[in-house]
Amino acid sequence: MMLSRVAESMFWMSRYIERAENIARFIDVNLQLSLDLGDAMREQWGPLVAVTGDEERYHERYQDTARRSVMEFLTYDATYPNSIVSCLAIARENARTIRDNISTAMWEALNTFHLMLRDEQTRRLGEQSPLELYANIRRASQLFVGVTDGTLSHDEAWHFARLGRMIERADKTTRILDVRYFLLLPKVEDVGTPLDIVQWSALLRSASALDMYRARHGRLSPTRVAEFLLLDPDFPRSVMHCMGTAAKSLDAIVGAPHGRRTTPAEKRMGRLRSELEYTSIEDIFDEGLHEFIDRIQTRLNEVGEAIAGSLLDPGASLAPGQRITL
Repeated sequence: MMLSRVAESMFWMSRYIERAENIARFIDVNLQLSLDLGDAMREQWGPLVAVTGDEERYHERYQDTARRSVMEFLTYDATYPNSIVSCLAIARENARTIRDNISTAMWEALNTFHLMLRDEQTRRLGEQSPLELYANIRRASQLFVGVTDGTLSHDEAWHFARLGRMIERADKTTRILDVRYFLLLPKVEDVGTPLDIVQWSALLRSASALDMYRARHGRLSPTRVAEFLLLDPDFPRSVMHCMGTAAKSLDAIVGAPHGRRTTPAEKRMGRLRSELEYTSIEDIFDEGLHEFIDRIQTRLNEVGEAIAGSLLDPGASLAPGQRITL
């Protein structure tokens, strides 16, 4: 058994760290495309704001979608709750409230990560060498995940952390694919050219998927890229793999007999996994990639709401401080 507040803090701590890493990935790939494409990238920073779904909030504070403004909003804007610096502050606060339930190594890794983003020297590094800054953010996030897996007992708390991380990762993979697919879909005359290869390579790099994609498929193809990021069962950032891993943690948390779905969270997770497992890339393109991704994002939101309502939120089914029986 564990306190519901511990489960909730583990879940959200993990989600916000994963969110910070993915925002860094979005920015990093645009920076790399800027080096490759130059002036052609001037109008390509607005879609990064679209990925967040917070365009209205952005335009309340910024007059344009220039590189500097978008990077400031997504990285350092403390008034924006999903900026990297805000994500780390929220993750750290969640960790602080359950300090006795996580390892010292986890706390140190997260605290160092949090302080790194608030250091003036780091900010100057971002101005002088932004690629290095966002690479450091990705490494710090990956270090935290590795430390968590290596120093925390793989019990209920660990499963809540992994569950949050996998749901967040799946959501961000769908978002970057949705925006990037139509942004990078080449003109007929560009297909197979170096420009085409650079753009699709950038999309795969944003998910650390380029090497594994080439090993699986070889030649770059828009259809195969979408299939790899959505339906590949083995690649750790694909939506299919994330949901399979999340389901294993959810089953471990609930402890229901194999094959039985006893909670709303399990039922919604099962529905989402079935949609992924029993579809093909041809079915997806027949429906429309954007429409399919919209539906998957809705399912992911439903899973998150069900987890919050039945396993995390004390006000939904538990009195404050009451224990979840697992």
